[in-house]
Amino acid sequence: MTAQIQTVPTQASVSAFLAKVNDPRKRADCKEIAAMMQEASGERPVMWGPAIVGFGSYHYRYASGREGDVPLIGFSPRKQSLTLYIMRDFEGCGALLKKLGKFETSVACLYIKRLDDVHVPTLKKLIRGSMKYMKKLSKN
Repeated sequence: MTAQIQTVPTQASVSAFLAKVNDPRKRADCKEIAAMMQEASGERPVMWGPAIVGFGSYHYRYASGREGDVPLIGFSPRKQSLTLYIMRDFEGCGALLKKLGKFETSVACLYIKRLDDVHVPTLKKLIRGSMKYMKKLSKN
């Protein structure tokens, strides 16, 4: 039996989800990140599963036959940090990361504690670069 994918678009309210973020500072940061991502994507925010705010959609298919949909970009206010789901494979990303400030990364995630820890104009460039890269991928 194949496991059901949990990260799918839902009808849940993004505003209600963000209003439940306990820390007022993190809640304000989430609203600012949502605005940045909406501007970069031209898409309205949608809840993906119970805890990811996503923008747009990308259909992937692996050589193994596994396939699904993920947001083009998105974020989640996790307990430890704000997790931004952005791809870093676009040209110039490395130089932008050097200017960003305090963060950690994994394959397709950028972890920041709060917006005060990063250079916001650089973060906006990273979001736009990732969005442009993902839109190009989705056309192929």
